[in-house]
Amino acid sequence: MRILGMISGTSHDGIDVAVVDFDDAGDTLSARIEHTASTPYDAGLRRRLVAALPPAPVGFDLACELDTLLGQAFASAAADALDACRALGVGEVDAICSHGQTVFHWVEGDRARGTLQLGQPAWIAETTGLPVVSDVRAADVAAGGHGAPLVPILDTRLLAPRVARGERAAALNLGGIANMTVCGPDRDPVAWDIGPANALIDAVVTDATDGAESYDRDGALAASGSVVTPLLEHLLSEPYYALAPPKSTGKELFHLAYVTAAMRRAGIGAALPDLVATLTELTAVTVAGAVRAADVSTLVASGGGVRNPVLMQRLAHHLAAVEVVTTDALGVPADGKEAVAFALIGWATLHGLPANVPSCTGASGPRVLGRITPGRSGVALSRRASWPGGLAFVAGGGAPG
Repeated sequence: MRILGMISGTSHDGIDVAVVDFDDAGDTLSARIEHTASTPYDAGLRRRLVAALPPAPVGFDLACELDTLLGQAFASAAADALDACRALGVGEVDAICSHGQTVFHWVEGDRARGTLQLGQPAWIAETTGLPVVSDVRAADVAAGGHGAPLVPILDTRLLAPRVARGERAAALNLGGIANMTVCGPDRDPVAWDIGPANALIDAVVTDATDGAESYDRDGALAASGSVVTPLLEHLLSEPYYALAPPKSTGKELFHLAYVTAAMRRAGIGAALPDLVATLTELTAVTVAGAVRAADVSTLVASGGGVRNPVLMQRLAHHLAAVEVVTTDALGVPADGKEAVAFALIGWATLHGLPANVPSCTGASGPRVLGRITPGRSGVALSRRASWPGGLAFVAGGGAPG
């Protein structure tokens, strides 16, 4: 079954897609990544989206407009991916799993109360004619979980060979928010949102450049600045870091006003390069602290943050005793891992299989995730009694886009 996975993450910068061909004929589920791509949001849509994020007040009218506009953007990205697959000679896609765009993740204390992703799936189904799995986080939240992270369904399988050798290893995603999955032979998998990865860096760069730049390209700003130690120490006092997993967070907490308020309380100002250097070090310190506490020997990283050389250098500095690699070494492109994960979630849903990992999200049990919008020919379900014994990525797909 060939699934197109789609997600726009907490950086709110565009849509990542991955087409994965799954074959469950044997005990091991084989996965061939046949196409990956990333489509930036239209600049006007991104401005509207970012302006509507918390703590901005938003009415139902704007929520409806964004749900439609984001749905159309996802539909366009899906159509482009299908065209690219045809050009590569890839077989027909059977279904789509769209995570959509998270616009609010409602957390009170250590409990998630709700989560909202926009990007109306009917537009995707209408444009492509294919069934669409969407709204994949809500079932886990309803079962008492955080609805996040959901990538452990992939992470646990990627790390399984290391665990089988007796290692304790972790998978780290450096998107807008940093999240980590920890696996070992002596424990159930655990996962949680660590804190900001790129969220605060992106916010201050976007604000300072009036949207001309939306991230620290190649870590150039951080490289030219110096860490403001008193500000870093103030930022590290954030209570969220002390909460025990499972826990989740997002831009509801870590946004531009969070940084400006912290600077005001600390009585500290900083030029943009110094501020970006400080926020980059904040990510490195909080992530490294979580990794050391997890006592892992290998860290497998992915997400846009792995393309920031300063961030990766600082992580390596703080984690000298840990082997740090990217998911590219495991056959999954670091920029497309989350899209691959949602393709896997879509495959699971269409086979009636749970795709949350309760020990990672805090849910009361396994749940089949999402709801299905039928395509023009309806939707074909193929039930399985249980997950295959393993997952193996095989080479030979189309070139990444």
